[in-house]
Parts: sequence; C-alpha cells; structure tokens
Amino acid sequence: MRVVIAEDSALLRDGLVQLLQLRDVEVAAAVGDAEALLTAVAAHTPDVAVVDIRLPPTQTDEGVRAAVQLRDRHPETGVLLFSQYVETTHAAQLLGNPAGFGYLLKERVVDIGEFVGALERIAAGGTALDPEVVAQLFGAARRSTALDTLTPREREVLALMAEGRTNHAIAAAFTVSERAVEKHVANIFAKLDLPPSETGNRRVLAVLRYLENGR
Repeated sequence: MRVVIAEDSALLRDGLVQLLQLRDVEVAAAVGDAEALLTAVAAHTPDVAVVDIRLPPTQTDEGVRAAVQLRDRHPETGVLLFSQYVETTHAAQLLGNPAGFGYLLKERVVDIGEFVGALERIAAGGTALDPEVVAQLFGAARRSTALDTLTPREREVLALMAEGRTNHAIAAAFTVSERAVEKHVANIFAKLDLPPSETGNRRVLAVLRYLENGR
C-alpha cells in the first residue's frame, strides 16, 4: 500500500511516516501544504492520501478543499481526512460518494494498527469514519427510522460492520457461522431498503444510516 501524507506539523508528519514505514506501508511523499499534496498525488498515484484539514497558508480549510479536488482528479485514490477538527461543508460533499473515504480525529486514534487497518479499508474502497465526525456532519437530531425494525442481533451485526469488520470477523466475534452472519446482513439491507446496485456500496450506506442516527 502506497500513501501520500499532507500534514503541516513537521514533528507529526515525520512521526507518522516512521510509524507507517514500520508497518510496511510505503510513504511515497510527505508534504506540508495543499499545493504540494496535489502535485505529489499526481506524481505518485498513491492508494490513499492522508490529509490534514488545516494547511498553509491560512490554516483554515485548504486541506479539505484539496481533498475535494483529489476526488475529482484522481477518483482511484482514497482520501483519509486526519484532523483535530470537524469540518462539515466540504466533508459532507465528500461523503456524497463514501467509497474510499475516511475521516478520523487525531486525538481518538490511539493504536497504529487500527490506523493502518483504516488505511487498508479505504484503499480497498471502504470507509473509516469516526462516529463523532458523522454525528456532527448529520446533526444531533434523532428520528425514528427503519433502524427501529432491526432485531437486537441485527443491530449488533451492524455495529460491528460500522467498526469495519468483515463477515468472517463478525462470525468469529459471535461464535456463529459466516452463513448466519450473511443472513443477518441480508436482512439489514432489506429492512433499510438497500437493494443490490452496480456501485456495491450497500454496506457503506447501511453503516452511514447507523452512525447518522446515533447508533
């Protein structure tokens, strides 16, 4: 897996590079501003770009705006917003096509293995979303939805799906067969009115429904 990092803090940038390299992740470039990010992605075609939201020169939203441009110019490259802040306007736009997208808060990432796992999911076209980010993006309002029709076990399965676990991993967690988990997942899709589609993003959409409604 090849990544490009855009982080203006030299200390954090260098530390992240070293940690990822120890996990056999190739860091093709590590830059400190949005323009250099766009150039690096065009030059190296990484699997994932790790982008801080606030980059020079104004330290406001240069990073997330660059992420939007990356999605347009290089749709094959996943994007992970990695920040201390929740930016709603542009991030909500990125969530319009959630495949290969992630948004994690720096202070809530405590395990490099989980971070690398998030990068791998994004590189494979999945998502890695902090529930706190999703809650702020969609607002605090809670309403009755099709989620209310899920059985307790189906909600447990959906909760593990939201953590990025595969059907195999969920089966292991519940000590049941993978076929039993597949049936639960099929029921979840049916109750949430998520028919098969060419994009194959039903799993992502189910997780977003779950996170949007406060779990």
